[in-house]
Amino acid sequence: MAMTLTEWFLVHALGVAFWLWLLLLGGAERIVGWGAWGLLGWFAGHWTAEQIRLYALILLVIEVAWFVTGLVFPAARFAA
Repeated sequence: MAMTLTEWFLVHALGVAFWLWLLLLGGAERIVGWGAWGLLGWFAGHWTAEQIRLYALILLVIEVAWFVTGLVFPAARFAA
């Protein structure tokens, strides 16, 4: 079942806000260590703030591409 356009927008707006917080607003420095482990995954527990920012940038690019794909192809807006 596909999401509505409003749901699609809200889900991605929250995701983009999180990645931008990590990239631009000092979020990476705040979650270094256990915070990164809890928010990003077991693999990020030993990362520095710079590595967390790189991860956030990569996933932000992927999220924006997925958002645009869902706008162009509504069938791609599947809900889990």
